[in-house]
Amino acid sequence: MLEVTLSERHQVEIPEEILESLNFKAGQKFDLVVKGNLISLVPKQSIASFRGILKGANTEDIRDRNDRV
Repeated sequence: MLEVTLSERHQVEIPEEILESLNFKAGQKFDLVVKGNLISLVPKQSIASFRGILKGANTEDIRDRNDRV
């Protein structure tokens, strides 16, 4: 387990090996999620990054607009 220290300016430095393994870049934005005593940093993603995520999905069993109630 890696250990980090909170500085007097309330900053935490993420170790380089973590930054490289998760491909984080300087200036990247994160959402901070707090649950109990756990703090999670979640990288923000633009809507454009989701483009094509469902490419090749099987849509054979999707009902038609006419079938909707």
